[in-house]
Amino acid sequence: MSDSSTIIVLLTITVIVLSLVIVVLLATMTVLILRVNRIVKNIEAVSNNIAQVTEWLSPVKLVSTIVDVFRR
Repeated sequence: MSDSSTIIVLLTITVIVLSLVIVVLLATMTVLILRVNRIVKNIEAVSNNIAQVTEWLSPVKLVSTIVDVFRR
């Protein structure tokens, strides 16, 4: 019976270690996904700002704004 109890203890330890590894991997993946999500939101904000700047720098918009200023 000594051999079978040793095997059971070793299998139990192995299952516990593998469970801890899985939990750590899931936590790491969650943190990475949250960081990537934050980076994507920042990139979207920057691209939105760039789109607004390019809209304001278009010649039609500049001329129409200047004409509106002088009409007042």
